[in-house]
Amino acid sequence: MKILYQAKAISHGGRDGKVRVENSPLDLELAVPKEMGGSGKAGANPEQLFAAGYAACFENAILHVARVQKINVPATSVTAEVGIGRNQAGGYSLAVSLTATLSGVDQATAESMVQEAHQVCPYSNAIRGNVEVTLAARTE
Repeated sequence: MKILYQAKAISHGGRDGKVRVENSPLDLELAVPKEMGGSGKAGANPEQLFAAGYAACFENAILHVARVQKINVPATSVTAEVGIGRNQAGGYSLAVSLTATLSGVDQATAESMVQEAHQVCPYSNAIRGNVEVTLAARTE
């Protein structure tokens, strides 16, 4: 694979520390959520960061599908929910739910575009077969 762009993030202190992304405004305090035994202090966590990245990337994949298929979609949005929990091996696994909202198309077209975007999106390709991903399409 020819790398077109590479991001570099540096973490100090793990889930209860800090993370900074080079050449970016991202410089965040991290905190373990209360649900995972954390103190509840203000701070981001890796699941939030993954959800933000996946939502943006998946929406862009939908826009790519629209361009390739020459479908006019006036507005789109993607909501990504990322959950973490114990797996059967005693470690942790993620589960993702993606809900795409598309305007200007019927339900069948929206569902087809979301399925195609799932084949194009680098995040989807990276986790396919390893993370449960639930897809939903809505129209406006």
